[in-house]
Amino acid sequence: MQPLNGIRVLDMTRALAGPYCGMMLGDLGADVIKVERPGRGDDSRGWGPPFVGQPYGPYPGESAYFLAANRNKRSVTVNLKNSAGQEIVRRLACASDVLLENFVTGTLDGLGLGYSDLHALHPGLIYCSISGYGRTGPYANRPGYDFVIQAEGGLMGLIGPQDGAPYRIGIPIVDINAGMFAATAVLAALRGRDQTGQGQRVDVSLMDTSVALLTNVASNYLVGGVEPRRMGNAHPNITPYEAFRARDRWFAMAAANENQWAKLCTAIGRPDLAQDPRFVTNVERVAHRAALREILDQVFATRPAAEWLALLHEAGLPCGPINTIPDVFAHPQAEARGLALETDHPTAGTVRVTGFPYKLSGTPAEIRLPPPLLGQHTAEVLTDLLGCSAEEVEDLREQGAI
Repeated sequence: MQPLNGIRVLDMTRALAGPYCGMMLGDLGADVIKVERPGRGDDSRGWGPPFVGQPYGPYPGESAYFLAANRNKRSVTVNLKNSAGQEIVRRLACASDVLLENFVTGTLDGLGLGYSDLHALHPGLIYCSISGYGRTGPYANRPGYDFVIQAEGGLMGLIGPQDGAPYRIGIPIVDINAGMFAATAVLAALRGRDQTGQGQRVDVSLMDTSVALLTNVASNYLVGGVEPRRMGNAHPNITPYEAFRARDRWFAMAAANENQWAKLCTAIGRPDLAQDPRFVTNVERVAHRAALREILDQVFATRPAAEWLALLHEAGLPCGPINTIPDVFAHPQAEARGLALETDHPTAGTVRVTGFPYKLSGTPAEIRLPPPLLGQHTAEVLTDLLGCSAEEVEDLREQGAI
């Protein structure tokens, strides 16, 4: 038993934000039907290398990027420019609880597959649109990508050295969070439908997501009028709370309150710093950030990181090495928590994917299906859900609808 058993999701998204949302719902038990273009499929199928498995269509195999966000789905290929293909989508939508789409605003309306069209046929449908800028406002019709929105939505303005170039975050953080926000909103809309019997439109955008992620930094500006600046690894409101260089490598360490600050001073053999008027409180430490950093740099440079981390852990301070990705997946805590899982793929054999970031004691997430081959389930879905015969499926194929 999984919490979303009995919920069907029609996933018409590609790239990352929408597919990530669909994967989250699938991990929790929803039957997710992924609608893709015949011949090419989701754009991310071509985003490589690396690729694994057998070549197909224009691709040398399955891209690792596609595998990252498409487990627990069934793939159906449908030509949305074909009238019979459009009718297939209408029928699948009427057999679903949720529809996910991330086309440029207005595209599906022009095909007769917009919210108002499908709501008239299925009033209980949750219709979730994920876009670059949202369905309203002067930028509603613009396409949006994670990198551009990181820039325009304020995140890149916060990342990087104080006197250097702004940096993007090293993962598509806006896409991933937009997918999570969309999944949360879909679950809320399903709960709302339980109470009213009516579906609704869910409107999630990358721009809205980026601004929401500004959280405390945004509050510093909105409440206090403080315009943030790039600070490298430093925290704008707390110090010491950043990365330090030991004799051999970098590590991260945080002393976020006065108790931790006192423990840090003792652990590094400098109890005098806790009594220094410049550093007695966090307010004073922030005001004298540069002086404190210079002192700590000199101290930490005297020993290897492993020795400092052992001392800091013994003192109960939050700290850790700055790991590479191989380090992460060899980490004993990552192994204990199942943060890398294996699944059998039809052409790639056993593939490893990231695990579930949440643990439900009674209705746990699980991998029921590996990321699908392009169109792997077309005949199955049309037969089982829409009642098509083998002859009808072949006829649709000949028409170019699937």
